[in-house]
Amino acid sequence: MVRHPPPARRDVSRRPAQRRLGASGERRPAAGRGRGAPQRIGLAGWLGRIVALLVLAWVGGFLWFSLTLRDPAPLGERTDAVVVLTGGAGRLSRGLAVIEAGSARRMLVSGVGRQTTRKQLAAAAGVDVGRLRRTDLGYEAVDTRSNAEETARWVQRNRFGSIRLVTSAGHMRRARLELARVLPAGVRVVPDSVSVEPQAPTIATEYTKYLVRRLALATGATT
Repeated sequence: MVRHPPPARRDVSRRPAQRRLGASGERRPAAGRGRGAPQRIGLAGWLGRIVALLVLAWVGGFLWFSLTLRDPAPLGERTDAVVVLTGGAGRLSRGLAVIEAGSARRMLVSGVGRQTTRKQLAAAAGVDVGRLRRTDLGYEAVDTRSNAEETARWVQRNRFGSIRLVTSAGHMRRARLELARVLPAGVRVVPDSVSVEPQAPTIATEYTKYLVRRLALATGATT
């Protein structure tokens, strides 16, 4: 009688692991690979989110800046003096209107070119030079910061207690920011924006300059 060897046993430990079946017989996904698993955000993702937040903040600030532009001050509001910052249409004419209305005693035109005479300034503005007899010309300023410093020296020298500030609506906030830094304490500033329809690109540029300067001053910068 021939004896056959017993059948070899299969090693079940080497069988590939099977996925668990749900109650309906469907295969369940492996742990950690489901839709609900948290996904890691890379460096590029975080940078993208930060940039998006900065853009949203800028847009929100720009809307606030645009919707709160200053209107012209009443011509009859009196101050000791009027300061005109050069660089835009209608500013000198507005300053002269204030002087001739008796609303200020003296006017400073800040930021005049070093080679510009009183006669040339009057001709450029289309006014008679005789109308500038109560006007001082400031030749030292080359930007808004130096406009403010030149104005502060003039105010101190003449001991004025109040001034009317004439510039464009978009430029007004930055000009006042610089003036607040250097004017003597207690000097009242009346903002008087010229009646010129501001353009969106100009307002955007002025808002960006204002924002950059404000951040610089907040971090201790003085120049």
